[in-house]
Amino acid sequence: MSNLFKPVKVGPYEMSHRVVMAPLTRMRAESGAVPGDLMVEYYSQRASEGGLIISEATIVSENGSGYLGSPGLYDDSQIQGWRRVTDAVHEKKGRIFLQLYHAGRQSNSELQPGGAAPIAPSAIEHGGVAYTNEGWVPNTPSRVVTVAEIKDLVESFRAASERALAAGFDGIELHAANGYLFDQFLQNGSNHRTDEYGGSIENRFRFLKEATEAVISVVGSDKVAVRLAPSGTFGDMSDTSPEELFIFVTRELSKLSLAYLHLIEPRVVGNADDPSKDQNAVAAKLLRQHYKGLIIAAGGFESDTAEAILKQGDADLVAFGRHFVSNPDLPVRLRNNWALNEYVRDTFFGGDEQGYIDYPTYERSQSPA
Repeated sequence: MSNLFKPVKVGPYEMSHRVVMAPLTRMRAESGAVPGDLMVEYYSQRASEGGLIISEATIVSENGSGYLGSPGLYDDSQIQGWRRVTDAVHEKKGRIFLQLYHAGRQSNSELQPGGAAPIAPSAIEHGGVAYTNEGWVPNTPSRVVTVAEIKDLVESFRAASERALAAGFDGIELHAANGYLFDQFLQNGSNHRTDEYGGSIENRFRFLKEATEAVISVVGSDKVAVRLAPSGTFGDMSDTSPEELFIFVTRELSKLSLAYLHLIEPRVVGNADDPSKDQNAVAAKLLRQHYKGLIIAAGGFESDTAEAILKQGDADLVAFGRHFVSNPDLPVRLRNNWALNEYVRDTFFGGDEQGYIDYPTYERSQSPA
């Protein structure tokens, strides 16, 4: 039997395979950051019996968006739209975790309430782009978030988790990767604070720790997960001692008995491959030694490389992104070694049903016209 199709327990849930749908920013939410018919169909198509879906990054507070069209769960008005999504996944006997995030400095004032500056641990000039009504635009210079605001943000994650339960989600994943707010606090290239949220690694980890514990208080530790990008540089991220930082973070998260730790492998930068990063040491192979629970690995995997990382024991499940975009029936295709649809990168972010819900299943693609 393929390693990808051996059963595994994720938190309290028995999964029949290890092909995970990665969290994918697609920017198709309706007005008010509410999931609509397109999103319901999209997730329903990709649900499978005994399979795990991790939702796209979902905004935790009004000032947390980096991309127009991203969904939210910072208001009760957004619950019902997500309930339709989770009902569709559960109808297929699948499971779905909600990924919660705050973009932090990876935003533009057009996306901020009242046109305000985005928040960040420190006001440091950086590159990167946000998506607004004007398309892809440079990020707006950020302002330093106050300690009081950090406490409010922790509460936002807790409140969003309560809404997630009302919306029918099976668990919560905190997005602490890809240059967003948690990541900005963790790495000293973006965090120059001198208070209790800056300086030492322990202090830089404090915001993520407090938010994770707040979410655990709502849903239980076995239904909470964290995503990290130990070698990620997207959004001008950097740290002077990444190995020391992420070993510390991994060890601390291991103490919390989470459902899983989600690690992005170094060969992917943004949404493109960078093979030169394959040998970077700060990845699942290293962090596996410091984490006692389940690990999901993500980042440019193909069937053979997914099998390899599972066989090596560096990960327990593998998340697929771009292949899940273009293959709604990806687990079935991988199990049967069927050919995959090609993805169309130009339709990844924003738009309509094209490149979103119009990719055929294998059986449909083989049917006579």
